[in-house]
Amino acid sequence: MSLNIIFMGTPEFALPILESLCNSNHKILSVYTQPAKKKARGQKILPSPVQEFASKMKIPVRSPENLNSEFEFDFIKKSMPDVVIVVAYGKILPEKILNISNIKFINIHASILPKWRGAAPIQRAIMNMDKETGISIMKIAPKLDTGPVMKISRIKINENSNFRDLSKKLSNLASVTIIEALELIEKKSEKFINQDETKASYAYKIEKKESKINWTDKAKNIVLLINALNPSPGAWFNFQGSRIRILEARVINLKGKPGEIVDKNFSIACSDKAIQILELQKAGKKIMKTKDYLMGNKITIGDIVGEI
Repeated sequence: MSLNIIFMGTPEFALPILESLCNSNHKILSVYTQPAKKKARGQKILPSPVQEFASKMKIPVRSPENLNSEFEFDFIKKSMPDVVIVVAYGKILPEKILNISNIKFINIHASILPKWRGAAPIQRAIMNMDKETGISIMKIAPKLDTGPVMKISRIKINENSNFRDLSKKLSNLASVTIIEALELIEKKSEKFINQDETKASYAYKIEKKESKINWTDKAKNIVLLINALNPSPGAWFNFQGSRIRILEARVINLKGKPGEIVDKNFSIACSDKAIQILELQKAGKKIMKTKDYLMGNKITIGDIVGEI
């Protein structure tokens, strides 16, 4: 048999999962997503990636500012879904909705729970030098990411993993794992196991101040930060009156004062070694390879970048 589903999601991460559901034997009754937002500098109003995709697929879309209303409660209840699937929706479901009988509310979370509950699990896993991460499918509980887990799929993290690439891998993994989970629900053979609270950790949202590079840190840690924040918001430093975001870098065996340019390739010293910048973006400019940047911008060995 097929299941009737309400899908809740907003960013690009949710798209492979939604597409996988569209290609399955299950029926998507409607899609909830965050309201359209203004593009940078208040220009064009853009719908979320999920809304764009759902509209193309002729799936009814809802984007309420507030879920905590009688209207939304009645809409979900009268829709009579078997399952509500939540993937990076960006809103917390009210407990009243979660208590609607005969509906399973499940969340797809990008970590191996109970590790890295919260808003930035992929970034924190990279910054923490974790060896693996994964997808957890769990029952939604009132407290964020604390519900019992029914299925986990794992993948490795290597030293060159960045947020952009790891996010894509996890999204694709989730698109397969959710179908497997729904098969268990169809057969009524799903088992939800409570999380071990003693092993819980929290992936706090990335604050703007964290994205500024501290050159007194170790080179390896700075490269991890760069990878974790690629492509957004991007790790950055000040140089020649402009903000420069680093998208890709590597550790090299050169030394100097923290923040000092140590060679003609735009390598910068850290507390122990140095990092060589491979790809960057000057404020207001396009992303480019460092060799292309250096063709139009002069650097001097021995100069100190940014503020230490």
